[in-house]
Amino acid sequence: MGVLSNLEPKEVFEQFEALSQIPRRTYRDEKISDYCVEFAKSHGLEYVQDEVGNVVIYKDGTEGYEDSEPVILQGHMDMVASKTLESDHDFDNDPIEIIIDGDYIGAKDTTLGGDDGIALAYAMAILASDDIPHPPIEALFTIDEEIGMGGAHAFDTSLLHGRKLLNIDGEEDGVLVVGCAGGTVVDVVIPISRRLRNGVKVSVTLKGYQGGHSGNDIQRQRGNAIKDMGRVLHTLSKKIDFSLLSLLGGNAANVIAQYCKAEVVMSADRVPDFRARLEELIETIRSEYGGTEPEHQLKVIVGDEDNYSVLNWESTVNMIWYLYGAIDGVQAMDRNVEGAVESSLNTGIVTTEDTTCVVRYQARSSIDSKLDEMVQRLGLWSEIVGGHLEVDSSYPAWPYNPVSELRPLMIDVYKDMFGEEPAVELLHAGLEGGILMGKDPDLDIVNFGPEMLNVHTPTERLNIASAAKNWEYLKEVLRRLK
Repeated sequence: MGVLSNLEPKEVFEQFEALSQIPRRTYRDEKISDYCVEFAKSHGLEYVQDEVGNVVIYKDGTEGYEDSEPVILQGHMDMVASKTLESDHDFDNDPIEIIIDGDYIGAKDTTLGGDDGIALAYAMAILASDDIPHPPIEALFTIDEEIGMGGAHAFDTSLLHGRKLLNIDGEEDGVLVVGCAGGTVVDVVIPISRRLRNGVKVSVTLKGYQGGHSGNDIQRQRGNAIKDMGRVLHTLSKKIDFSLLSLLGGNAANVIAQYCKAEVVMSADRVPDFRARLEELIETIRSEYGGTEPEHQLKVIVGDEDNYSVLNWESTVNMIWYLYGAIDGVQAMDRNVEGAVESSLNTGIVTTEDTTCVVRYQARSSIDSKLDEMVQRLGLWSEIVGGHLEVDSSYPAWPYNPVSELRPLMIDVYKDMFGEEPAVELLHAGLEGGILMGKDPDLDIVNFGPEMLNVHTPTERLNIASAAKNWEYLKEVLRRLK
């Protein structure tokens, strides 16, 4: 008996729990890709697994729907691998430990993978069914969506014959997404030099931040632990002489950083003053959040006095100035869509090696020139401290389709089933629609999905009732696409 065995719809949650047993972090999609192939084989369905690992599974239409236009059900196989600092979960080998948390499904100390496991579960439930009316189905499961959308970039759309595509990668119940911003993942690489310094090592960790999706939650003004660490180090450096030893923070470019750890070295007699000033500053920062970061924590560990290979004075100053001063967060709100974010930048990861420090960002904008402008500003900051930019990946915006046939049908189905109109929105977060439409402009795409909370974080939750509601909605949309 599985954890979800008593939940309805059984056919969906059975698939979802099976998927949760397969490790599938971004860039390690091999196991889940092969699992999808085995699923197709076990149900006697035709499939294609391309050279990068994308999978398309084909199913004929049911009786009366044989000659209907095929419908594409699309979701991504990978998930963000984020866990608590205390967790020893191995995302390359361990299954997700699912829990039921009241009205929600979650995971113990890790991301759940509801983003986007629920899409695969819905599609597989349709593919495995023998009593759900539907047109011919083309289920497209892509790899590496969460970082760079590499699967969509590599996919050959000639493998699809349908033109109506249901992208089941939404996170808000009752919302149909019909366009999204473009984005870029970029690294700022800053050279550092080291020297030996005798002193006491002090480890400072900021943790317990809510975090969240850098596209969906960036406007909520949640704390970013990396940016707060930049402020802490900059403020304290004005009063106390210390050298940086290392910086480590964040989980992914598209996750608002939930923790950051800095190791610094100073003379023993300055440690008490450093600690007192640090605690006072953290109280100030905590009060500024006004209770919106209730789990915000400071952890300080004072180590031994020894000789340490620290960043020299210039490198220490450069890193502190950069972390404190570089742009972050919402840069502009949309001038045409009230309440929507136009452009934003998320400081997602900071790491320190022997000779470099790397800060990874997710930049997003619905205006290509503004996206480029943000990247240029990062480039300016990197040049100031002797560094440079490296663009890891980019994806285009998904433009609104004014002549969609799918959108009005899905609006009508929603109104008929639930007695109200769904919200129709453009999304600041990146979706694969822009890439797929760039390859095939004739595609008619709508994004939707059940309610999910805190995606990309260890407190990710999938609403059980919403998952059931959207399952019924999906089935009715397929029934009407005859």
